[in-house]
Amino acid sequence: MSETIEASATHLRPELLEVADTVARDKGIEREEVLEAMEQAIQKAGRSKYGHEHDIRAAIDRKTGQITLARYVEVKETKEQVENEITQITLESARKKKPDANPGDFLVDVLPPIDFGRIAAQTAKQVIVQRVREAERIRQYNEYKDRIGEIVNGLVKRIEYGNVIVDLGRAEAILRRDESIPREHFNNGDRVRSYIVDVRQEPRGPQIFLSRTHPQFMAKLFAQEVPEIYDGIIEIKAVARDPGSRAKIAVLSHDSSIDPVGPCIGMRGSRVQAVVGELQGEKIDIIQWSPDPAAFIVNALAPAEVAKVVLDEEAHRIEVVVPDEQLSLAIGRRGQNVRLASQLSGWDIDILTEAEESERRTEEFKTRSQMFVDALDVDDVIAHLLVTEGFSSVEEVAFVPVEDLVSIEGFDEEVAEELRERARAYLAQRDEELTRKRKELGVTDELAEMEGLSPTILVALGEKGVKTKDDLADLAADELLEIVPPKSLTVEKANDIIMAARAHWFPDEPAKAEAAEAGEAVAADAAPAAAPAEQSKP
Repeated sequence: MSETIEASATHLRPELLEVADTVARDKGIEREEVLEAMEQAIQKAGRSKYGHEHDIRAAIDRKTGQITLARYVEVKETKEQVENEITQITLESARKKKPDANPGDFLVDVLPPIDFGRIAAQTAKQVIVQRVREAERIRQYNEYKDRIGEIVNGLVKRIEYGNVIVDLGRAEAILRRDESIPREHFNNGDRVRSYIVDVRQEPRGPQIFLSRTHPQFMAKLFAQEVPEIYDGIIEIKAVARDPGSRAKIAVLSHDSSIDPVGPCIGMRGSRVQAVVGELQGEKIDIIQWSPDPAAFIVNALAPAEVAKVVLDEEAHRIEVVVPDEQLSLAIGRRGQNVRLASQLSGWDIDILTEAEESERRTEEFKTRSQMFVDALDVDDVIAHLLVTEGFSSVEEVAFVPVEDLVSIEGFDEEVAEELRERARAYLAQRDEELTRKRKELGVTDELAEMEGLSPTILVALGEKGVKTKDDLADLAADELLEIVPPKSLTVEKANDIIMAARAHWFPDEPAKAEAAEAGEAVAADAAPAAAPAEQSKP
């Protein structure tokens, strides 16, 4: 599209360039953006004077400040193409005014310079202010959007409903009340150091959100105070905070000759005290990180002493046994110490005293011994020996290699084989009884044939009204785990079972369904042969 511009009336206003330079410098935005805002203001004033329906454009010369105002009319080839007779004209009519006019050109009518009245000047000012404000918001967003995760210093500008508005110099940020340390109070003009937790583009401009409670705020403070962290020699692996009260930080040294804890504390505690002072007296435990979860959790529970730990990796849970007199110290006031240790390690932690653990072990020993007495029809001595050797279920006795049973003191091969036979007979009778009960509950054979659902699980499902594949497919994983016996399924296995139950809902993927069925068939064929080898003594 070509554009033909004729000489138009101009108005020399060199002071406009000075104003544009001043505004651009004060607001930190481009001079061009200010001049474009001024052009829009002049155009708006021109349309107010000559009619809003006209296409009126203004231009300011970037060197002289000369204002050009003109009305533009677009040339269309035929009358049918003219949609607006005020801003468009046919080629035939255009050539009467300008013989060399072509479709797509603009005829430019000269307009005299505007003598801004009070209303027009006010309107122009509003347009300029609005455009400058928009440009400033864009500049602020672009400047801070990549600074999430940094610590910034600012001055308290005002306080609104408990939220602190912080002046960062070239932008304003908000420190919400719930992101402030409890019992922390600010006054106008106070200097505040905060962590940029988020920067969002919102209708009223970019919002910079600050935090003083975020765990990474403390990590960044340590990075500022400890040169070894800043240089990467010491790495902060995890942080957990109860803002304003207590915190734990786990550190790791990449240099074997440097202890990670000492440099973080500093000479006479100078470095850690600088961080504590910034966090309003928050007590900080500095802990050496370890790749071994048990060792790390023992460190994380300091200052409490730990006697023993038992890990359950599937449930991501750990039992910690402490001396009776250490219980309150391990738990901490209102559970603070164990809660922070759990957050730091990512493991669920159960605290037991030695007396509680001994009592529980005794009860478990009695329960398992009685189970073997009832299921295998053996005396207490044999049952106690099985429990002592770590057997916890009849299935383990039934499918464990015979050598493992023979290795138990007092057992020979004949006793081992007899125990295996009794265990398998018990399991067969139990499964037969469960199958009968499952059919009485109305659980379909189709559901029973699904991989991963034992007779015990099928009876539990039937008792809760889950009797078909569709019933199972309607469940979520957490709902399935609530129905089945404890520890019989993991979250991953529960999800796999539910997805397998939903497979028939997607007929558009026959190839995938056939592949899944083939995989199940192979697994089913291999299961009987593999069963004895897969079962092992814990």
